[in-house]
Amino acid sequence: MRGRDRVVLMGGILGVVLSLFGSSADAETVVARVLPTGDGIELEFSADTGSQKEIIPLFQSGKIRYFSAGIGQVERAAAYPPFGLKLVFTAGGKPFVTGVGVTLRHAKGAALLTIPREQITGPWLFIDLPDGVYEVAATLGGVTQTVKNVKVRHGHITTQHVRWAEDRSPPLPADVGPES
Repeated sequence: MRGRDRVVLMGGILGVVLSLFGSSADAETVVARVLPTGDGIELEFSADTGSQKEIIPLFQSGKIRYFSAGIGQVERAAAYPPFGLKLVFTAGGKPFVTGVGVTLRHAKGAALLTIPREQITGPWLFIDLPDGVYEVAATLGGVTQTVKNVKVRHGHITTQHVRWAEDRSPPLPADVGPES
């Protein structure tokens, strides 16, 4: 089991545990911050058992940082660092798909970033980008959706939904999903 798979599995299990014992993580109790090492986003929250932590991998390509999140109650409740672009992936009427490969280009066509589907393990993708206009090409199960003229500006988070008619996402590990 890879590192993120363990984190996803633990996040999903944690969501189930919190719901079984009547605790929930809400935006006031989930603190998200970039680790001092720069290689992860730490989520800290209160639970009946005390303070808990979860780490989400933070990737970097050149000067661009990005991470995937949104699995389980804790990840959905967190207030994340202000990365300029948030992509939300949905398919077939489901508000939750993973395993999306993404290519980001400047509006004028120069490729800027390619993110393999293995690094996108949640339905949300946060990308720390400079001001500009971008094109997003997202591929799920061999079908690519392209969104043009995505505007990112300093101090503002642009949320862009990318939708597919049919869900072609890879299966999640057992006991992990949107209901966790």
